[in-house]
Amino acid sequence: MNETGARAEAKSAYASAAALKRSRFLRALPSATEVVVGTPAWGLLMVASAWVALWLREGALTFHLAELLVMYGMGGMLAWPLAVFLARFATLGRPAETRFAAYLLCLSLGTIAVTAMLFALDYRVFYARWHADTGTRTWLYQFAFTSLVAFYQFLVLGVRLYLPVGGAALLAVSLWLAGSQRRQQR
Repeated sequence: MNETGARAEAKSAYASAAALKRSRFLRALPSATEVVVGTPAWGLLMVASAWVALWLREGALTFHLAELLVMYGMGGMLAWPLAVFLARFATLGRPAETRFAAYLLCLSLGTIAVTAMLFALDYRVFYARWHADTGTRTWLYQFAFTSLVAFYQFLVLGVRLYLPVGGAALLAVSLWLAGSQRRQQR
């Protein structure tokens, strides 16, 4: 095979691989219905989870109840589309058990991570008044460690608000999504 033929074959293979990736990406995108209905539904489930957990532990007599519920709701709503996409992208053409596990993993870690990020941003806003000027080396250290402490504090104190309602909702929604993806692939 001459050099021109080899280049043409390599170019064709590259174009084919790029088209396959693009197709896989597009097939993994959540439908408009899943985004429009699923996003607020998942956010409301996370709000219900946090409220029930606070009610069971403290009778919902928390000083910042509304702010906490908004943070958990926004964390769930922001995490939903990305988590569904990542789970679907990772499991296209895979068996139902694999899809279920991927949805379980992506929804749980995504929701926790996004909510922890929102908590860290709120934490940062509160402590910003005592930090150095923006852009300095001291500010960078303060920003990094404040964010890390906020993430740690959320993991220790905040994750428990996802139980018991959030765990049950996670199992049910993951099972439903794994089954609905199978129906869509037919």
